Order: sequence, then C-alpha cells, then structure tokens
Amino acid sequence: MDLRALRYFVEVVRQNGFTRAAEVLHVTQPTISKMVRSLEEELGGPLLLREGRGVQLTDAGRVVFERGVTLLEQAQLLRQEVAEVDGIARGELSVGIMPTAGHYMAPVIALFQQRHPGVRLHVDEQGARAQRQRVLDGSLDMALGLLDTADTDTGLQSYTFARQKTRVALAAHRVGNAEQPLRWQDLRELPFVLYTSDFALHNAVQQQCAAAGFEPRVQLQTRYWDFIGDLVAQDVGVAVMFEHVIAKFDPQRVASRPLTEPELAWDVVLLWRAGHMSRAARAWLDCVREIYPQPLQGATLLDYQNI
Repeated sequence: MDLRALRYFVEVVRQNGFTRAAEVLHVTQPTISKMVRSLEEELGGPLLLREGRGVQLTDAGRVVFERGVTLLEQAQLLRQEVAEVDGIARGELSVGIMPTAGHYMAPVIALFQQRHPGVRLHVDEQGARAQRQRVLDGSLDMALGLLDTADTDTGLQSYTFARQKTRVALAAHRVGNAEQPLRWQDLRELPFVLYTSDFALHNAVQQQCAAAGFEPRVQLQTRYWDFIGDLVAQDVGVAVMFEHVIAKFDPQRVASRPLTEPELAWDVVLLWRAGHMSRAARAWLDCVREIYPQPLQGATLLDYQNI
C-alpha cells in the first residue's frame, strides 16, 4: 500500500474536501484525486462520497481512515527511531507556522538548518487554531501558536517567547488621531474584513462583537494578511490585526487605532504534544530558546531535557 496515497486520503477526510487538503499538502487537487482513486482501486471499492463541497465516508472508508491514521503515526515513529540511531544526522521534522508570524521563525530555520543540514524540515502554514489541532492529532511535531488566558489544553506543552497585541486597521483617510482608542461597540456600523475561521483572530473578533451586542457585517474572509491590507486600503472594511502585521502596510494607505474594552493580546508560543519528543524536535526547541532566550515574565521555562 502506498503510504502517500493513504496520507492524502486521511487529509481529505480531515479537511472535509479535496481543495482544502490540496492547500494543506501543497499539491494540486488532481494529484490528490488520482492518489485517492488509486487507493480505492487497490482496496476494491469507493472510500469517499462527494457531498456538495464536502465528502462523506463510506463504511469501508471509515475503516481505512481509522486504521490509516494509526499506520501513518507508526510510519512516522519508525522514521524517527531509525534516524535517531545516528543522532539527528538525518530524519524529518514537521513544524507549523502561522502566516502572520513567520518572521519569528525565519532565524530559527536558518540556525536549525546550519546545525542539522541532514534533517528534512517540513513547514505547514495555517492559522493558529488549525495548527494546534494538527499538533494534537500528531500531524505536526511542533507548531508556532497563540495562547490566551482561557487556553487550557492539557495535552500540549509550550514555550512562550513573545506577545502580540491587536489594533483596528482602517483606510488611512478614516484615521485622524492614531492613538485615540476605539471600543468594540464603536465598530458596530463598520464593515469587516476577517481572516478565515482557522485563524484565532476570526473567532475572537466574532466573540467580542457579540459581547458588544452586535454581529459583524463581514465583507470578505481571506487567509492572507497582505490581501487584507489591500482591502482595508480600498475601504472595503476594517480589520482587527496584530500590530507587527499592520506595521508592514504603507501608512499612506492603511492606518490603525488601539482597540480597547477589551484589548486583545496573545502569547506567541511553540507548542508540542506532552510526552515523547524526538531528537529533531528537541534540537528545534534548542534553536528557538537560543534565538529567544528570555520568554515573557512569569512564563515557565520547561525542563524539556527530561521529556
């Protein structure tokens, strides 16, 4: 059985569709369709039924999915154990990185590849919520994520190294005093441009608008921060974004104001599943701690050598 075909099939089920799976796996949709079809031919029957934009598992598909997840985890563990016979001279490491925070990881990647050129690094770009789930289900070894005070995932461990605050991004002509705060209720009559639902900011904006007594009028949703900036510049809508992202925009086109009552902020953390950590993952954490040696005040420095 082709493990790649099995991996593609499992991802289609997880993403509930071929298009989204193709984006996550960084391959074309026809490639995924071909591999899933070959798996069905090998096993002698249909595994998936298309329903609108989603998919539905057949009885056989349900068995293949459940067994397939286990097989893929065992295959990954086998690769790690074989690689670790020789230390980390070779092997693989999969790391999730949020599109809005890639600049944090660029120097880490450079240091890691300099020290461990034989390790094959796989980078997955999705929103914070999707990254967290992929770490929990074992699809990723580690991920750059966001935590707020309400987060209570007992299955994850983390290392905190930065903090991100949000502001309201608006077309420049709408902003007089850039330091004059806006409250959530002040945004009631304004249209919004949002990140897609796999981003932590998507749900946070929806929740805070609801708490302020209104439902946001969403003009468009996208995964790309630069596209959001272009839409804001054209006055399509306002956007709640992190300060460091807004700073990348042309101030003649996009300006911002502080957002209060409440202010939204998250710790930026490296996440991994509690328990076993491969040598490659430990080496990645070493690089993160070397680049960012001082986490936030009050953050716990984990004794990860004993994990």
